Amino acid sequence: MKKKKRSLKRRLKRAFFLCTRYPLELIGALIFCFFFRLLPLDWASGIGGFLGRRIGPKLRISWVARYNLMKAFPEKTSAEIDEIVVGMWDNLVRTFVEYPHLRVLSVDYADRIEFENYERAEALRDDGVAGILFSAHIGNWEISSVLGNKLGMPLHRIYRSANNPYVEWLFRYFRQKIPGVLVPKGVSGFRRIVELMRANGHFALLVDQKMNEGIAVDFFGYDVMTTPSIASLVLKHDYPAVPVRSRRLNGAHYRLTVEEPLKIEKTGDAAEDTRRFMTAANHVLERWIRDDPAQWLWVHKRWNDSKTGWIDLYKQRRLWKKGVKPQAVFDAAIKGRRPRPRSAQ
Repeated sequence: MKKKKRSLKRRLKRAFFLCTRYPLELIGALIFCFFFRLLPLDWASGIGGFLGRRIGPKLRISWVARYNLMKAFPEKTSAEIDEIVVGMWDNLVRTFVEYPHLRVLSVDYADRIEFENYERAEALRDDGVAGILFSAHIGNWEISSVLGNKLGMPLHRIYRSANNPYVEWLFRYFRQKIPGVLVPKGVSGFRRIVELMRANGHFALLVDQKMNEGIAVDFFGYDVMTTPSIASLVLKHDYPAVPVRSRRLNGAHYRLTVEEPLKIEKTGDAAEDTRRFMTAANHVLERWIRDDPAQWLWVHKRWNDSKTGWIDLYKQRRLWKKGVKPQAVFDAAIKGRRPRPRSAQ
């Protein structure tokens, strides 16, 4: 009887979302997109950056970013962390308001996007086998996929679908100018990617997302759950996996840097090789983030203790605003941290 009541409650909740909440969210998203699409890209990006700097740091979710930054950069002062948070919001809101321009930007990018080490991407396209491009939520991460248009190559993409199916349609609409299949992440999505790669396809994905499952891999000196899917494909089929860094230069101008394919020496121990490969991938992302911390998505609860640790920091916000890191919260945040060699920082 209780199960039937819970099932009925879930169905009613789902019906409410589909008939009321989700349509209202879509209307809000359409108004947002219509307004910023009317503006020139530079104006839209500039307004987004201004709003992000002024409003974002005052939001409660910014304490997640402060906690994560304190954890990743224990040597930084509270003032230095606050400065990074301001820069993060500038980049993040710019990225959001640039979405309505993504269809145009995907094909008319010559004056907006610099391509560094482009010959490495050409080598990936022309080697006659499937390939992987991986990146992170850094800079305007959607710009990374424009590399597919530059190469004249379909680029299949794994992504996290929106909870709202109507807004999901909007996101897919913005991404349509880049050829390739959009594959929602998950078991079925991975199977679809394997099928596409057997046909020598190329796919791109972001590998810094929070996972409830996966393998524990080092990131900034702490273990984080990380998807092993890339390593599985690379180690089993010898597909090249190429890191691509997206970086915001000045306003709505960007640079895509194609790095050398990530390789490790196989030992014959599949589990250990997978862990070593994903550790190397995480360290690539860490290097990018250390180089320009403000361009990464610090409000993402990447570490397990981020879920609750930020609340403890928020409760001590008066101390923080006086320039003092709450000692108990700080000690809890860096507990178990493994020192990194200077060469890895």
